[in-house]
Amino acid sequence: MTFNKILYNLIEDHDLTQKRLASEINIAPSTISNYVQGTREPDFETLKLFAKYFGVTTDYLLDFRSGPEKSHGESEMLQIYRSLHPDQKTVFKEQGRAFIRCNAKEKAKSS
Repeated sequence: MTFNKILYNLIEDHDLTQKRLASEINIAPSTISNYVQGTREPDFETLKLFAKYFGVTTDYLLDFRSGPEKSHGESEMLQIYRSLHPDQKTVFKEQGRAFIRCNAKEKAKSS
């Protein structure tokens, strides 16, 4: 996934406007717009600002993996989990465990 799509998704997931994000991290709204449109890319310092603001890694923002690390989907799941209220985290984990149990039952049926 490209940086502009990742940034767009983060803005949407946090229920922000580009203008509000720009104000909160002290960047021109037109610059944020260019990033979201994919016509510009941030420098390293700006990339670090985004990572800190959204609570993600720069690797997540760049969709970069240097080895047998998490996929982008796994990183996204972690980012989602970290943004949840503690009660929601419990439900999130329970739902994941329910999927695991369903998969085990399906595997047992097919064996």
